[in-house]
Amino acid sequence: MSALTLKNIYKAFGDTEVLKDINIEVEQGEFVVFVGPSGCGKSTLLRVIAGLEDATSGEVHIDGKLVNMVPPSKRGIAMVFQSYALYPHLNVANNMSLALKQEGVSKSEIAERVQEASRMLQLDDYLKRYPSELSGGQRQRVAIGRAIVRQPKLFLLDEPLSNLDAALRVSTRLEIANLHKQLNATMIYVTHDQTEAMTLADKIVVLRDGRVEQVGSPMELYNKPANRFVAGFLGSPAMNFLPASLLDASDNRIMGLRPEYLYLADDGPFAARVQHVEHLGGDTNVIAMVGDHQVTVRLFGQHAIVAGQALKLGFDAENLLYFDAEN
Repeated sequence: MSALTLKNIYKAFGDTEVLKDINIEVEQGEFVVFVGPSGCGKSTLLRVIAGLEDATSGEVHIDGKLVNMVPPSKRGIAMVFQSYALYPHLNVANNMSLALKQEGVSKSEIAERVQEASRMLQLDDYLKRYPSELSGGQRQRVAIGRAIVRQPKLFLLDEPLSNLDAALRVSTRLEIANLHKQLNATMIYVTHDQTEAMTLADKIVVLRDGRVEQVGSPMELYNKPANRFVAGFLGSPAMNFLPASLLDASDNRIMGLRPEYLYLADDGPFAARVQHVEHLGGDTNVIAMVGDHQVTVRLFGQHAIVAGQALKLGFDAENLLYFDAEN
């Protein structure tokens, strides 16, 4: 039985269409990431699953049960928000246990669940502290702990790392991945960050303008994108797009090449002029112009390349993709 099934979900706010014919199947224990640019509808879709927004039409099934008319508190979900949403007047232990107290769970079971979540999230030393006495990363762990103690059928996480600094995002991302493995839980995670999507997901749902563009594993989407939007959205640095006419004057298609599939070659078919060089230590990104088209070349290691330098570029033909000129 699927953990979540969305059938023909449509959502409009007045005349504004936000979600259009969304059909998604999430299996038990999967980590599924909704990813897309700002305004694509991913957070609205999460709120429809949670019951915080009503679908204009379509069906939401959780654990095989139609839940369109079921209130959020009865859907068996726990949600982690971008803003943490902690109660400032309650300490960590009470923030995590409040929902259980409201549900009438026994004191002994509450203590057991809080202790287990605290152990998983390394919060034992902070249980008596208040949110104002915690760092951003610690607050986020408390918010996740509050979800864990409820033992939900679905974890819903809405851009939970967006308020953290870069280093903390990496460490917390690892904590969430490890937590998913420990709990063997079904998680739906919303982000606009394609790196988070690629590193966390079992399955990625790419959204644009309220529609699903493609669903698949990270490597499926990376290696076999359904269209130019998906190809350009996933991957950092982004995929290069060049007219196929650079190789064959009669070809009207668009070529897609990942930066790592371009390389320096004295006899390469592309003449390039370097605009900028990003020295990253382990890698070097070379931004160059091929005619009127900008490309990024990702080179392993350190290279003495400077702006204004002329280069010849070859490419890995096995990884060359073609797109229609329109898409």
